[in-house]
Amino acid sequence: MKLWDKGISIDKKIEQFTVGNDREIDMFIARYDIRASLAHAQMLKEVEILSEGELEQLEEGLKMLSEQLENGTFAIEDQFEDVHSKIEFELTKTYGDVGKKIHTARSRNDQVLVALQLYYKENLKEILGKSKVLFETLLDLADAYKDRLLPGYTHLQVAMPSSFGLWFSAYAEMLVDDVYLLQAALKTVDQNALGSAAGYGSSFPIDREFTRKALGFTSMKYNVVAAQMSRGKAERTLSMAISSLTNTLARFSMDICLYMSQNFGFISFPDELTTGSSIMPHKKNPDVFELIRGKSNKLQSLPMEMTLITNNLPSGYHRDYQLLKENMIGAIEDTKDLLDIFNYAIKQIQVKEIDLNDPKYQYLFTVDNINTLVESGMSFRDAYKKIGAEVQDGTYVPDMSKQHVHVGSMGNLSLDKIRAKFPD
Repeated sequence: MKLWDKGISIDKKIEQFTVGNDREIDMFIARYDIRASLAHAQMLKEVEILSEGELEQLEEGLKMLSEQLENGTFAIEDQFEDVHSKIEFELTKTYGDVGKKIHTARSRNDQVLVALQLYYKENLKEILGKSKVLFETLLDLADAYKDRLLPGYTHLQVAMPSSFGLWFSAYAEMLVDDVYLLQAALKTVDQNALGSAAGYGSSFPIDREFTRKALGFTSMKYNVVAAQMSRGKAERTLSMAISSLTNTLARFSMDICLYMSQNFGFISFPDELTTGSSIMPHKKNPDVFELIRGKSNKLQSLPMEMTLITNNLPSGYHRDYQLLKENMIGAIEDTKDLLDIFNYAIKQIQVKEIDLNDPKYQYLFTVDNINTLVESGMSFRDAYKKIGAEVQDGTYVPDMSKQHVHVGSMGNLSLDKIRAKFPD
């Protein structure tokens, strides 16, 4: 069954190409299409296109389909083009002509658009919630290890003292910026497009404000052409927010992989969180974080894909939009998994004691030594030259007497202030 079927057969090869794997992808939005169909039916009754009895039948049928989804018996068979045709078929099979009325005053265009918006909206809130959990985990770790010294690096060269508290809380505060973008994406999709039909509205006396309230949208996409044009733009906005978040996860994962290596040796994880080698029995590999890094980097290509699919399309609907669904939905599901596994693993991190007597840390405190000279009255420029000359001629002896003062002052992380930045 196809919603656009006019009784004319279509070439099977063309049908297979145009449908693609929509049936499988549409299982992710089926529950949202049922919700939108229910709100649409209730609106049709309010404007007297449906009778009370007809609405009751449709409500009963949609509830039955919703229960099938919950218990795992709902399926989109090969005879159906998508979830929308499946739902209308089931309603028509059970209620006859009443089922055929469900499509009055809407198009498959606004039908899929509103289902996707509802899916995006609900899952963005879930991603925001998981980001909050990781954020709190990182601040807890920052507090627990705020006084533990961690060598800081620039250009991958030993630079200045830092602390594990700074490291953990830095990524926590990075997450705040990612959340700002996720919230912007949420605001973009939180606009009711139902009633825009094929992009040019409906001549029926529909009440779009009714469906906005029924579906819980904060705002309305008032211009029906703009509603259709929002498909593609919503995906670009959402993919950029996901890209920002996964960039943070990828960079953090890279730090972890570096810091676990013997050359750094700053951290470890329980054996059960790592993997070994098939021929080297000593290996303890950070595969989890390598895969997080790889998957996160893969997701960062998504904005370009969304842009290239939609970049030069004129106004109105185009079948190109169908190609947005698969990777966008996959990206959302992957992002939720990445946040879960990252939070699960990072909570089990083992912070090691670092031997500052190791020769590679000889110059870690040069800046502190310069500052000590400045505090005694020497100008910064002269102090810089003095310590620099000592380093150059091999006479520099590190003064680590202030290491705890240094780390302690940097350890004043204002964790409460960082926590307060996380949006509600």
